[in-house]
Amino acid sequence: MKNITVIGAGTMGNGIAHTFAQKDFNVNLVDISGESLQRALATIEKNLERMVLKEKITDADKQNTLANITTHTDISEGVKGVDLVVEAATENVDLKLKIFKQLDEICDAATLLATNTSSISITQIAAITNRPTKVIGMHFMNPVPIMKLVEVIRGKETSNEVTSTIMQMSKDLGKIPVEVNDAPGFVANRILMPMINEAIYTLHENISSVEGVDTVMILGMSHPMGPLHLADFIGLDVCLSILNVMYDGFKNQKYKPNELLEKMVKEGDLGIKSGKGFYTYKGKEKTVSSRFKN
Repeated sequence: MKNITVIGAGTMGNGIAHTFAQKDFNVNLVDISGESLQRALATIEKNLERMVLKEKITDADKQNTLANITTHTDISEGVKGVDLVVEAATENVDLKLKIFKQLDEICDAATLLATNTSSISITQIAAITNRPTKVIGMHFMNPVPIMKLVEVIRGKETSNEVTSTIMQMSKDLGKIPVEVNDAPGFVANRILMPMINEAIYTLHENISSVEGVDTVMILGMSHPMGPLHLADFIGLDVCLSILNVMYDGFKNQKYKPNELLEKMVKEGDLGIKSGKGFYTYKGKEKTVSSRFKN
């Protein structure tokens, strides 16, 4: 299991590719956009250079990691002869189903298919394929090269052998895997997203300010980052998508996204990725968004 393909060159995709390549896996990074692939390589190189400067790796390690990554805009070429494909496309169920249907048709029969989805049913994704025993979730945390956790999510038909293989592979990457059964939001987001949603309700109901809510959770609960800042970091559109998956899956009002979150996403305030969310971001500086200033 040394030949890996990562589908999607965004934040999670390039982080996953970086992580595998640094552990000497041969990585094909696939995206429909050549521009996105170039940005991904630039990001990986920048992050590796930061590690060199901190003396965590050598320059030779950096060069070796980059040499382990090959980019492709043609998915058929990118998955040829690989042992595992990790899909890291946008958190959209229709897109993921489309990708997995295509992967099932073009990948070798022995190839394992994993998704980095943070909330969508593995069983549903597996059902679109003719290899449901070989479909599994590998939910990495952001930033992937740094965060240790991987949620390894079993679909209804995922085999014990495939689960064991992915658990061991996660350990080989220097991660700590946790086996999880399939349910909307899995473990991480089932607990995290309601907290973020409740923080947004607290702000929306004018119980406290953006900084007030975040400060309470940082100083009172020893969280390294406040929930509103964390939502910006994750992406408000991603938070909304995950909450909608959970709301649709459980039919429980406690997962219903707050209307302020829906409004901000509709207006394009997505957090760090758009430069504005609950905070405004300019370079390394962050200030409370003008939306929330009196």
